[in-house]
Amino acid sequence: MDAAHPTQNEDTRRRTENREPRTENRENQNLRNVGTVEPGTHSEYAVKMDKGFANPQLLTVPQDLAAAIEKNAKLLILDLRPAEDFAAGHIPGAVHLDLWGVSLIDTDPAPLKAFMWMIDHVLVFRGVDGETPIVVYDEQSGIRAARAFWFLEYFGHPRVQMLDGGFNAWVRAGLPVTRDAAAPPKSTWSGTPQPSRIASWRDVKDRLNSRDAVILDTRTDGEYYGTTVRAKRGGAIPGAVHIEWTRNLTPAGDFKPASELRAMYESAGVTPDKEVVSYCQGGYRAAHGYLALRLLGYPRVRNYTGSWKEWGDREDLPIDVPRPE
Repeated sequence: MDAAHPTQNEDTRRRTENREPRTENRENQNLRNVGTVEPGTHSEYAVKMDKGFANPQLLTVPQDLAAAIEKNAKLLILDLRPAEDFAAGHIPGAVHLDLWGVSLIDTDPAPLKAFMWMIDHVLVFRGVDGETPIVVYDEQSGIRAARAFWFLEYFGHPRVQMLDGGFNAWVRAGLPVTRDAAAPPKSTWSGTPQPSRIASWRDVKDRLNSRDAVILDTRTDGEYYGTTVRAKRGGAIPGAVHIEWTRNLTPAGDFKPASELRAMYESAGVTPDKEVVSYCQGGYRAAHGYLALRLLGYPRVRNYTGSWKEWGDREDLPIDVPRPE
């Protein structure tokens, strides 16, 4: 477990070897209006997306979030961006939660249990309970919000959405921004862990060469091919399918339509009949792959939270060094 000091700047934190990833997509193009409110689904402010997702309720869009805020809906909005970005301006009513520097590199039972206990405590401290709908966002439909989404699903929260396109989409829509900080609501919630959402190194090892499972590598080309080394060893988990997380998004930073995502994953052998274990360097980008597949309706998806930092450091675990075709 390793937490970055809160006064460190973002560049310093991104250079730490077990962080996720060094750069994020910051393109600032127009975001299409992709949804309308459909009462009675998932929650009062669920969204009917026109992107064809099997689970469209996992996303919301700026206009619908703004409508919920205007109606004073009971809603917890979590801003996952760096503290300095939150201070410069955020969605009204949002509570800041920066989990960037908190990661795990040992998924043996005891440290994994302790790490998740800590995350549960942090979520409660920021106002998470078991009933209030939650919207998570960062700069775009990015890895910060995706990781928070995954944590909340791991703890069994029933009403979590990501703001598709993130804060950039909110600003482009001309919606209000504030510098006022909202106090987190009090909560005594304790999540109920969902073991089917997470994978340890043992889980991954047990699934090597399995016809019923596929390992999804969401890292960069350099990391996958072993030319960018961020652990004791460079390379990939044997048999992993490589689809970098950025391929889930449009240039504007929102999720691509389901038809494009489905074709991309299924053509690579990542099919809904298989259990999918997603990994990266420390479970951040892997959470984005997790969310993309959840949107598509894949029933069995796990995040290997220890990811390559753990796997690559353990010389008792097998690796592959793929060659570019």
